[in-house]
Amino acid sequence: MYPSLYYAIKDLLGIDLPFLKMVQMFGFFVAISFLIAAYFWIKELKRKEQEGLLKTTTVKILKGQKATIGELFSSGLIGFLIGYKLLYILFNFSAFTENTQGYLLSSKGNLLGGIILAGISIYMKYREKEKSKLATPIWNEEKIHPYQHVGNMTLIAAFAGLLGAKIFHNLENWDTFISDPVGALLSFDGLTMYGGLILASIVLIYYGKKNSISIPHLIDSAAPSLMIGYAVGRIGCHLSGDGDWGIDNVSPKPNWLSWSPDWLWSYDYPHNVVNYGEPILNCNADKYCNHLVPAVFPTPFYETLMCLFLFIIIWNIRKRIKTPGVLFSIYLIFNGTERFLIEKIRVNTLYHVNGFGFTQAELISTILFILGLAGIFYFKKLEHKIK
Repeated sequence: MYPSLYYAIKDLLGIDLPFLKMVQMFGFFVAISFLIAAYFWIKELKRKEQEGLLKTTTVKILKGQKATIGELFSSGLIGFLIGYKLLYILFNFSAFTENTQGYLLSSKGNLLGGIILAGISIYMKYREKEKSKLATPIWNEEKIHPYQHVGNMTLIAAFAGLLGAKIFHNLENWDTFISDPVGALLSFDGLTMYGGLILASIVLIYYGKKNSISIPHLIDSAAPSLMIGYAVGRIGCHLSGDGDWGIDNVSPKPNWLSWSPDWLWSYDYPHNVVNYGEPILNCNADKYCNHLVPAVFPTPFYETLMCLFLFIIIWNIRKRIKTPGVLFSIYLIFNGTERFLIEKIRVNTLYHVNGFGFTQAELISTILFILGLAGIFYFKKLEHKIK
């Protein structure tokens, strides 16, 4: 396992680059997943616009205005925060690489670095606005294509998704949250995929309505991206060993898997990032010296394979489905089915109601499956009303 990019580069290429310890493997693949998802999202939005299914919108932008107090303040604030952390990190780099998340989320920083970069940021914003300032500012109308919103929507989805993932994780692990609420909220550990999906979807639908983007076409265009993004993100879970693995698997590998490596059936996640399990004998790493005993199902890798397969299906049927909203409904059915099945061999918190045990993901995946079926009937019924 590779808790950070540093360990992967050192193991695979034999190159020692200590600064890469700050690049967490899970976070690295989350970033990659957003980039890949944005790529396919842009392609779909462009296609829908070319086919006349989505239209450009016109916005009025004030040109030639001098820098406002609000613009200067926001530039200065961002510069201060970056400088406050950056200079402190430069003077404490070794400690920072060993505890990247702790340093980023702490109140520690360098006041002088913050002040200097704040001043530079304010000056640069002032000079930028001065170069384009007009004697009399004018209003210009500019056309905005739907795909040009992808940058904003991706950032919104990232922040809303992270917040939703934290909220749902803490609801699922309420006792841990109560014991240390601040630490639970600020930690990068502990994320629930469905929490991120739900909150991000709500926020993006609001964004789409605000910017006059057809919601059925918007969610359809996002369906392939959601599936491929999740598949890539799960690679990070697997490579880092973030605790999102399966239940114990001590059964011998079946004959129909004789062609595959042993880890595909049962894996002990050595050097996992959460340091879970038993110590590895003669471990020469600086930390991360545990592995699972017994080994478990490598469910993150299974989810990557399943979601890649489902992505291929969605990508190939997207042009054949003419009713707006139906493709996203199919995505919900696929998503719910995939997650419900994987929960059967995945470690998770069980809820008990009247003697019946289920996980949060099983409950939500069932709801998504039902919503997907209902969505197909709903959008089919309103097909003639959707533009």
